[in-house]
Amino acid sequence: MIERFLARTCCVLLAAAAFAQDPQTRSAEIADLALLNAKAWTGEKAGPWAEAIAIRGNRILRVGSNAEIRTLIRHGSTHVLDLKRALVLPGFIDNHVHLAWAGRLLLGLNLLDVNDASKLRQRVAEAAKRLPPGAWLVGGDWGAYAQWKLGSSGKPSPSTQVSSPVEFLPTKELIDAVTGDHPTLISRFDQKLFLANTLALKAAGIISTTPNPEGGEILKDARGQPNGLLRGTAVQLVRKVIPPPSYAQRRAEALRALAEARQWGVTSMHDNVVNSEQLELLRDLQRSGELTSRIWARMWLSDWKRVVEYVRSQGLKALPGGWGDDMIRLGGLKAWVDGIMGNSTALFFEPYNHDPGNRGRLRDVMFPEDNLYRLTKDADAAGLTVTVHAIGDAANRILLDTYERVFAENPSRDRRFRVVHAQVVHPADLPRFGKLKLVAEVQPYHAIDDMRWMEERIGQRARWAYPFRSLAEAGAVLSCGSDWPGTNASYYPVNPLLGIYAAVTRQTLEGQPPQGWFPEQRLTIEEAVHCFTVNNAYATFEEDSKGSLREGKLADLVVLDRDIFARPPRELLEAKVLYTIVGGRVVLKPADN
Repeated sequence: MIERFLARTCCVLLAAAAFAQDPQTRSAEIADLALLNAKAWTGEKAGPWAEAIAIRGNRILRVGSNAEIRTLIRHGSTHVLDLKRALVLPGFIDNHVHLAWAGRLLLGLNLLDVNDASKLRQRVAEAAKRLPPGAWLVGGDWGAYAQWKLGSSGKPSPSTQVSSPVEFLPTKELIDAVTGDHPTLISRFDQKLFLANTLALKAAGIISTTPNPEGGEILKDARGQPNGLLRGTAVQLVRKVIPPPSYAQRRAEALRALAEARQWGVTSMHDNVVNSEQLELLRDLQRSGELTSRIWARMWLSDWKRVVEYVRSQGLKALPGGWGDDMIRLGGLKAWVDGIMGNSTALFFEPYNHDPGNRGRLRDVMFPEDNLYRLTKDADAAGLTVTVHAIGDAANRILLDTYERVFAENPSRDRRFRVVHAQVVHPADLPRFGKLKLVAEVQPYHAIDDMRWMEERIGQRARWAYPFRSLAEAGAVLSCGSDWPGTNASYYPVNPLLGIYAAVTRQTLEGQPPQGWFPEQRLTIEEAVHCFTVNNAYATFEEDSKGSLREGKLADLVVLDRDIFARPPRELLEAKVLYTIVGGRVVLKPADN
């Protein structure tokens, strides 16, 4: 008996010795990157806090104590970061971006906060220097904050409101000298007035005798010559001669947008991809190692058949909730019910207070009657994830009715369909979000920017605008993001810390109103962080691979310079990202800032 016991023990010891001496086995337990002396919020219920993390390849090897992680460090093989109690979070996931548009705005022209000659000229000159030679300079959207200044809480005061703003009418003489070889077409935020430089007018063949098109006007100077201003449909004379941006320009724009995203710890983005060419550009950046954020892409619902054909033609791998790989996944379809609050086209049951004859409008592409329903039903039957823009209370009702009808008629499955924005929801409709198991795809920064004109436009209905707390309590999966770069009426930054601040305080960046705007809808900081990480991973069926810090998950992390859970919410405005890590690769470090 004793002999058999000793023999078995000897075998076990020999096997253990062989295991310890096997270089391949040992190396699998050695970290490539170790984060020590951290305060790590994991997003995991079983162990919400840790002090160290080990990473092997692109995955998390271990989450635990300093002592545990030190056993996985080998001198010469492991890069060690002593974080000195800095806060580590799962990498931020943004639920709604327009990456191509953001890159164009960053590399090109952003005039949303501009309504005077000197600043407009300066911004145009700066943008012209950034663009490739001969590229068209377009966009801008000047004057968006002309009536209600940036940072206004919507309460009239000398510092926040210009009650009767003087119409700013720049001419081509203001910009000709600074646009160089760039034909230029700049828009006003309301898309009713445009400014073309001399090169753009020449390209369009606009001269003194060019007739005004129906619904438009070519404005002229005292000598009867075009002064560069175009009203209404006259802009089409220039637009039709603008060539699409070159591949080199689109690539430069994408890289600029990715740099901005990683500066704020964004490791994944749910991108509204314009077309398959844009998706191919992102895949090019993936192949070259320049893609520093994971992309969950969605295309248009109206093109769902072409999306399926594209997936087949490219041989994309089927994954939970989409096709592709861990870096780029084509997962969803985007549609619209109505317009936006910025230009009073969001659809409401009752008219706007400031425009009594207007209730908003339906988006033409989704309607004639029942088109949204038919497209949603067919795409759902094909196994695609549908995400639909709905802003006004009537628009949200239409979308909820559509989803409910489709869910009742099609076979049951795990859908995770989204109500995109869910901005103003009738209180009677809130319980339907939980009943239908919907994702409420909200952007908290909307609330603190849009409050400047919200009550003026919809009065008491603003009580149910951006109802974050009510949606969560009704059973919706609350998903947060930015809608970066915004609309022609507002700029929405990609910085998730600003989104968390907005969700937690419901105050402008200046801290108004003091108690928050409809403060009963506020979230806690932990809830808001959860919505920018765990919930956003769930929304794309990726909760098993990212969104929290757990062994085996993708090593996507962000390191902040302060503990936002322990500091006053105002410090979210001052917090900085020290490190952004995507798949174990440090894509932002302190020296980069």
